[in-house]
Amino acid sequence: MVNTNIDKLLKGMKCECGQEHSCDIEKVIIRSGAIEELRKLTDNYSSVLVVADNNTYKTCGDRVMELLDKKAEKLLVYESDGILVPNEDAIEKMKKCVSESTDLIIGIGSGVIQDLCKYVSFVMELPYFIIATAPSMDGYASKGAALIIGNMKVTYDAHVPAVIIGDTDILKNAPLDMIKSGYGDIIGKYSCLNDWKLSSLINGEYFCDFVYDLTYETTKRISRMGKALLRREPETIEQLTEALIIIGIAMAYVGNSRPASGSEHHMSHFFEVTGIMNNEKYFMHGIDVAYSAVYTQGLREQILALDKPRRPLFDEAEWKRKISEIYGSAAEGVIELQSSVGSYKISRFDAYTENWQYVKDILREAPSRSKMLELLDNIELDIADFEKTYGAEKIQNAIWFAKDLKDRYTVLRLYYDLFYKMPV
Repeated sequence: MVNTNIDKLLKGMKCECGQEHSCDIEKVIIRSGAIEELRKLTDNYSSVLVVADNNTYKTCGDRVMELLDKKAEKLLVYESDGILVPNEDAIEKMKKCVSESTDLIIGIGSGVIQDLCKYVSFVMELPYFIIATAPSMDGYASKGAALIIGNMKVTYDAHVPAVIIGDTDILKNAPLDMIKSGYGDIIGKYSCLNDWKLSSLINGEYFCDFVYDLTYETTKRISRMGKALLRREPETIEQLTEALIIIGIAMAYVGNSRPASGSEHHMSHFFEVTGIMNNEKYFMHGIDVAYSAVYTQGLREQILALDKPRRPLFDEAEWKRKISEIYGSAAEGVIELQSSVGSYKISRFDAYTENWQYVKDILREAPSRSKMLELLDNIELDIADFEKTYGAEKIQNAIWFAKDLKDRYTVLRLYYDLFYKMPV
């Protein structure tokens, strides 16, 4: 049994994988009334920039300002009628609020707010705290800052927060979709962990059994809690929040998001990027991840039906045409990324042929598509909503081309290699 005690995980460890795992977070507090620790936690700071959006500020913003009192140098509240986009404009707006005397940034929020605070604090060489307002995603404890730059979903290597505060009195009152999103982000780990193991086989990518087991056991535990989360049971909300932070620590241990992000996240990024570009609806990140994980599992089951691998066919001109058609103004960045990493210059057919039985053994380890649908049903996520919102063509385009948004091998690449028939 892997130890999932957060305080012990923060101390780091020398691992059997050969690496020294560490996480630079100083303190994680998850409990009822945790926000009241803020005054004590800021004893060594004197000039704080507080960041929120108009929705997250309502959850506890006034109390944060009271606790900080004269230490609150400036308050930035992003005004947004819809979803706040973490783009160049949002970054510049926060940078302009940082003065020479600022010695700490405190974010009040979840995904977008913490990504913006994480990135700006990193480039401005400042520490930051995050006060979680929803158990909606696993990025609280990770180093990566996921931003939209040049219409591309880009994850920058930044730093972890000095302190994470998760007050369950606040978290349990988060919008239900945000609780569903956190659960969805967790069950998506079944997909990305399978991708990680697959890439280790095909590409010799670094793999850590401890981090894999830590993430898998955390996922398995939370996957049973869907119905209790719908009831907003405080203990379950606390456990979900802890799980999301544990997985963030797992990412810090390996230095990237591999234990938490794979094919299902690439599809989610596809829907977000194209949604922003085309002003089309897209689901909250973790909800998209959960729906996409059902589809990536369907791909695994199609691959398992093959007796032997097929030789990939590739037409570069046709691929560029499709990328331009789908990604529009972001196409140049997508093409440049894939050209720089040489994804289409590498032949994986021999690796597939030599390891075919092992490939299939790994794919069989992931929960079935029917099991994934059951997990969605437990928290009242209906795959029909996903299919109706995006339509068959857009979902199919995500299956073929979401992989091109990232430099990471997943089942999307394997499926493309085996099933996509370019004109010859």
